[in-house]
Amino acid sequence: MKKQLLKTILLFGLLFGFTGTLFAEYVLIPMDASQTNHLKAYGIIFNHLKKGGTAKWLLNYKGGAFLVMNEPGVADACLLRNIRIEVISDSKAQSIVDEIEAPNTNSSVINLQKAPRIAVYTPKQNLPWDDAVTLALTYAEVEYDKIWDVEVLQDQLANYDWLHLHHEDFTGQYGKFWYAYRNQPWYIKQVREMEALAKSMGFNKVSEEKKAVARKIRDYVGNGGFLFAMCSGTDTFDIALSAEGVDIAPAPFDGDPMDPDAQKKLDFDKTFAFTDFHIISNPAEYEHADIDVPVQLDRISQEIDYFSLFEFSAKWDPVPTMLTQNHVTNIRGFYGQTTAYQKDKIKQSVVILGESPGRNQVKYVNGNFGKGTFTFYAGHDPEDYTHRVDDPPTDLSLHPNSPGYRLILNNILFPAAQKKKRKT
Repeated sequence: MKKQLLKTILLFGLLFGFTGTLFAEYVLIPMDASQTNHLKAYGIIFNHLKKGGTAKWLLNYKGGAFLVMNEPGVADACLLRNIRIEVISDSKAQSIVDEIEAPNTNSSVINLQKAPRIAVYTPKQNLPWDDAVTLALTYAEVEYDKIWDVEVLQDQLANYDWLHLHHEDFTGQYGKFWYAYRNQPWYIKQVREMEALAKSMGFNKVSEEKKAVARKIRDYVGNGGFLFAMCSGTDTFDIALSAEGVDIAPAPFDGDPMDPDAQKKLDFDKTFAFTDFHIISNPAEYEHADIDVPVQLDRISQEIDYFSLFEFSAKWDPVPTMLTQNHVTNIRGFYGQTTAYQKDKIKQSVVILGESPGRNQVKYVNGNFGKGTFTFYAGHDPEDYTHRVDDPPTDLSLHPNSPGYRLILNNILFPAAQKKKRKT
């Protein structure tokens, strides 16, 4: 009797095209204000992809929700991490997809196929500040490798799909911490170690070694890599690219004077995001160029400091739409060595994803270079307004719904997206 019932069910499935999905259930992970742990949700999706599964990213639906088949362990993993989910039927899931893909809606379904291989460019020695991206990846339980100059210069970037730049100074000026911290043990140690590394790699000066690293990263992106950078890892990267073959480091950093005609020799055609900027030659000034918004010109109360995300067409502009998925559109501002970008220094080809209304300040940008893409996000820590040297790392378990950190994690799923043809 049981065998006959099973045969009947299988025959029914064959006749109506339900084979393999009969009685299927799906897990919907809403990412709107109802979600109890936004940041951990990204890790669930990343690790599901890493195990060979697939998922759907529902752009502009419930804050950029995720939809996965209810395979063994998925729901339990979510519940263990206090992630709010809804277990829904196959028919309900299809109804949601149909609703999202309707032509009159600003929403879209993006298929996520494969977890990207992630590398974080970060020094092996401990420094007296943390990095928001490594905090986010660790909290979300996303696996990544650490690489540094040796690996980059030995062409190991080809092993990775996605690269994050630690808060590094690619101009070789050690973050311009010389004036305030030159007598601090950590600064002295950093300089000594970086000089030794540069020499071991065949360079006479750290500034030239760092610019060579920047060019390797440029080539990585040009060949199809995904680059994400924050704080001074954004503007110093472009400054270094513009100054190929030009000495822009004052004597305290490399032992000889900078080129007196350095400004005239900058080549903005070589940069990713910024143009027409002026380098700052004063070694005691805590800025590399006039790309960053000077703090003294930006006196505003923390309570009203925010930036706004732009809305894009999910069907026609899926990339910026993915990168701006969030449960809020206004996000609290936060400082960094590079706090925000002056709007008139951004190339016209770059897409502005978020800016501070009425203040000529851009916080979040994206663009293409060759076959790859880059995303620059200004500021140091989205949940620590004025994070300073020697401040303790942010405890993300206290900020599981951080919209500022969500922007970081949007970027790790972006490379997993299946390329979608434009609708005609």
